[in-house]
Amino acid sequence: MKRFHCQCGAQLFFENQYCIKCGLDVGFDPELMAMVPVDGKDVVYCGNWHDHGVCNWVRPRQGGHHLCVACQFNRTIPDLSLPNNLQYWKALEQAKKRLFFSLQRLGLPLQNGWCDPNGGLLFDFLDDERSSPEHYAGTFVTSGFGNGVITLNVLEADDLARAAMQSEMREPYRTLLGHFRHESGHYYWSLISRDAEISHVFTELFGDPNQDYISSLECYYETGPPSDWHSGYISAYATAHPLEDWAETWGHYLHMLDALETAHAHRLLEKDGTTMKMSERIAAWQQVSVVLNEMNRSVGGSDAYPFTISAEIARKLELVDGIMGHLQKRQIG
Repeated sequence: MKRFHCQCGAQLFFENQYCIKCGLDVGFDPELMAMVPVDGKDVVYCGNWHDHGVCNWVRPRQGGHHLCVACQFNRTIPDLSLPNNLQYWKALEQAKKRLFFSLQRLGLPLQNGWCDPNGGLLFDFLDDERSSPEHYAGTFVTSGFGNGVITLNVLEADDLARAAMQSEMREPYRTLLGHFRHESGHYYWSLISRDAEISHVFTELFGDPNQDYISSLECYYETGPPSDWHSGYISAYATAHPLEDWAETWGHYLHMLDALETAHAHRLLEKDGTTMKMSERIAAWQQVSVVLNEMNRSVGGSDAYPFTISAEIARKLELVDGIMGHLQKRQIG
């Protein structure tokens, strides 16, 4: 994430709705990719700010839609009749907006499913029996992607519930933003999976994407990952199926790029990660992630990035980088 500043000179943060120094109303403008004053003349807040207080993005006052471009991707919002769901929705939106910031910075195609029913993207934020047995008896919602829709269980925005699931699933890392980035990998694979050349390279490195998905996941949850998974997979879950390996690697690529941009913006890294070759990015990220982990340990926390990047994983990250370049060219074309 790059650094933002108010016109008074104070630092602004991506989620700010006002400057804590001068009190100016501010919001994020996705056209300018910057935090801007909200004067009510040229730009106004997204309707989801006015109605629910969950979004700090702005839209043109004369635009034809009352929602910002990112909120227009929502197909289903959380059930606001349930306790805490408003604050969970705000957390979901904040994570989704950070995903969108990265995707826009990378120049990847990003169109909502209302405007492009065949290749666009939509989001469902759903509750199930765990949230409200009375309202949703017998239902169980898992986060995932299918038919152009990313589905997230609203409970992922509950820190305590997510921590419990993290412990139950024996995952060293489980975050809301991580879910969004992972599922976006599935979405972008759906856009390029029919490219014969890409599919061939994918199969050589990740495995056959067409192998039975359900049985592969059942096997993973029954037996767990192989003991030597660290040598070729970014996470244990990446061993479940080639498409999960892809999505995990894609998500970690986004983690890396965002963190390198943040490190550069705060002068912890001399060179901008976006100008580096992939091998330089990986080397810089290995250096930065060690610092992150040591800083967390210094204040009594656990590792911020509990993963290692082997030579095999580096090759997979290289492929993600190359496919992103392919998607960028498609977007320009």
